[in-house]
Amino acid sequence: MINYIIQVILFQALFVAVYDFFLSKETFFTKNRWYLLSTAMISFVLPLLKIPTIQKAVPIEYTILLPEVVLSPQKVIEQAAWYQSINYLDVLFWLGTLLFLVVFIIKLQRIIRLIFKYGSEKRTSYKLVFLPENSKAFSFFNYIFLGKGIPAEKQEKIIQHELVHSQQKHTFDLLFFEFLRIIMWFNPMVYVYQNRISLVHEYISDAIVSKSTPKENYINNLLSDIFQVESISFINQFYKHSLIKKRVIMMTKKKSKEIKQLKYLLLIPLLASMVFYTSCSENEKTLVEQKKEKRKVYTDLEKEPSIAPESSYMDVYLGGKGINTKELTINDLTLKEKEEYLELKNRLESKKSPLSFKIHEGFNNRRIIVFDIVKIDVKEESEKVYEDDVPFAIIEKAPTFPGCVGDYKECFNKKIMKFVVNNFDVKLANSLGLEPGKKRIYVQFKIDKDGSIIDIKARAPHPILKEEAIRVAEKLPKMKPGEHKGKKVKVGYVLPITFNVE
Repeated sequence: MINYIIQVILFQALFVAVYDFFLSKETFFTKNRWYLLSTAMISFVLPLLKIPTIQKAVPIEYTILLPEVVLSPQKVIEQAAWYQSINYLDVLFWLGTLLFLVVFIIKLQRIIRLIFKYGSEKRTSYKLVFLPENSKAFSFFNYIFLGKGIPAEKQEKIIQHELVHSQQKHTFDLLFFEFLRIIMWFNPMVYVYQNRISLVHEYISDAIVSKSTPKENYINNLLSDIFQVESISFINQFYKHSLIKKRVIMMTKKKSKEIKQLKYLLLIPLLASMVFYTSCSENEKTLVEQKKEKRKVYTDLEKEPSIAPESSYMDVYLGGKGINTKELTINDLTLKEKEEYLELKNRLESKKSPLSFKIHEGFNNRRIIVFDIVKIDVKEESEKVYEDDVPFAIIEKAPTFPGCVGDYKECFNKKIMKFVVNNFDVKLANSLGLEPGKKRIYVQFKIDKDGSIIDIKARAPHPILKEEAIRVAEKLPKMKPGEHKGKKVKVGYVLPITFNVE
């Protein structure tokens, strides 16, 4: 999510930069209005776009992180302190959102209160609200608020100006950015956009009204008095001191030549580069939305596959006759598929299994793991492998940690991590004279057919740490064993443990 927010802000900054440098000085006010509205919305969509052909054309550097346990002397304290489990960024986000929502409601109530307090006069296409003892002038939808302190001879031109805002629905633009301020109050570009769109609104109204009167007179009326300004960001204000100078400059500016509309074509390379960027970067949303499905196991491509109980990102082919679909490389896989691929590869290599495999395009947008078992006696050798050690990607039902329900694999990982954190003596790391820095321990073990932990091995930077790792693994509870083809089988695991030596 953080990556998504950063990309949204970056894209909005680029869009505003193009506007400020190339478009803001031109008199294409209506086009500029739609540029600001559309780019503000597009910036939220672009980070979600992924073009597969671009992803495949540009190799992605990646690192696969297997589930590991991170140990530190503070770990027990962190687990014991309730406040450590609070995500303070989430709390800050929702507090900010609540605050800005309350401010918005208060401002909205101020406008509604003015309407009920002073009443409104219904005109042909708008409603006029007179405000006594002030010189404010602003509009909100089809309500035009006019201070009685404004001289009568100027009121008509102000009404004409505010009527343009009402007719062109400028209030919707301002409310759109006001809602963005509520949900993205931390995004500075929302405030920049709101400022730019407010100024464009004034340019549009000034351009239309000044056609029916000499510009000199209109400008003199605009500058003749100092008026009060209402501090509400989603209303169109006639007298806003910070904008008057820019409005006068724009009204005295010559109309831009039509050829300069070609500047809007700058959007094409800008959008193309943004799409290219998002397609080549890791997309968190894609990772979240890529879901596991029940694994299909093919033995004959002309027949219906069997459905394994366990879910996975890829299917399996055990036919031994080869497959005609396109063979893929690891760079063609998604990150989740790569994890599954490397997990299977590592387990086969660690067990010196005779099985080897390739990845092919499968069916229904699923990739398929094709095992090369032509040279193996399928009846004898594969049964031998299954009875002794089953590759994790093939096993129909993985071992289950006591108390796990639902996603057994995810629960298994969490339970193992919690068990190691609670049982590993973290003080050993800093008492053995090891060089400072990050260290790792690798623990290998198998879950036997009866669920007991067997064949425990460990590799560590010190013999005492090795003994401690084996001790912890020996204390693991009895599991519910894994099953394949209705038979209970052994399943092996490699557990990495990471710690820092001070």
